[in-house]
Amino acid sequence: MKIVTKIIEKLEKKAMPGIGAAFPSVIQTRKSSDSTVKLLLELADGCRIEAVIITFHRRHTVCLSTQVGCAMGCRFCRTGRLGLTRSLTAAEIVAQYLTCYQWIINDKQIRHIPKPNIVLMGEGEPLHNFDNIRKSLEIFLSRDGICLGPRQITLSTVGYLPGLTRIAELPSINIALSLHSAIPSKREELIPLEKTSGLGDIIPILQAIPLKNNQYINFEYLLIAGFNNFTEDAEALHELTGRFKAIVNIIPYNTIDGLDWRSPLDEEINAFRDMLVDRDIRTMVRVSKGRDIEAACGQLKGSII
Repeated sequence: MKIVTKIIEKLEKKAMPGIGAAFPSVIQTRKSSDSTVKLLLELADGCRIEAVIITFHRRHTVCLSTQVGCAMGCRFCRTGRLGLTRSLTAAEIVAQYLTCYQWIINDKQIRHIPKPNIVLMGEGEPLHNFDNIRKSLEIFLSRDGICLGPRQITLSTVGYLPGLTRIAELPSINIALSLHSAIPSKREELIPLEKTSGLGDIIPILQAIPLKNNQYINFEYLLIAGFNNFTEDAEALHELTGRFKAIVNIIPYNTIDGLDWRSPLDEEINAFRDMLVDRDIRTMVRVSKGRDIEAACGQLKGSII
């Protein structure tokens, strides 16, 4: 159980002096029926964020927040309705990861638990906090830091252009675009940023990213019944993703209070998946873990429940 302590000591000596002061307090822990865990964390200044620990067979993934709240205003996302309070520092992002790792070790009571993978998909738009994200990635990948591999990290973005245009400055981690519709007018209904930072600007930048063997651009597709699950949506996805070595991840919409959209039924999910497969689109349906504790996509809000 001393593995996290040793990592902190190494960071204090070499890569990130002073990281000890950045560690959050765990205010609340909630565990889902599917073993997903959500931690409500309080930062040194009293701001609160949420991090999610997702359990897979012999491996864990931690979903990290990069900001307190979010400025992007995505209409399907509870975090986006909060607005932005501030960005996390690189030390706070790394400390958040190590807090989750320590929780896993304490919960499992096993000494040799592999370091969890990372998805930067929690509260905030990672590329809106570019410099701190870049620094935290250096620590995550460095031998003097956490020593993860680049394939163990996925960054999700709505396509925030000031950060996306600097994507070449980041290491070769996995990139996921929150797409949700390949039809710009529909996408704008979900992601207001489409109005000023649209797919016409985003797609050429993604096309320029050099991909290594077995690496893909991931397109996240929030499936909303009666909104973006029609034949025209599948056709638009086919036209867009045909320019890439790509995977489309179908994410069933998670109901949020105050919004009229409806989660798709299993048969609606399967029907849309079949439309994509019939068009030779590499497709996966992502299981929404942690829905019963409001830890699934779009449900984080950084407060006690």
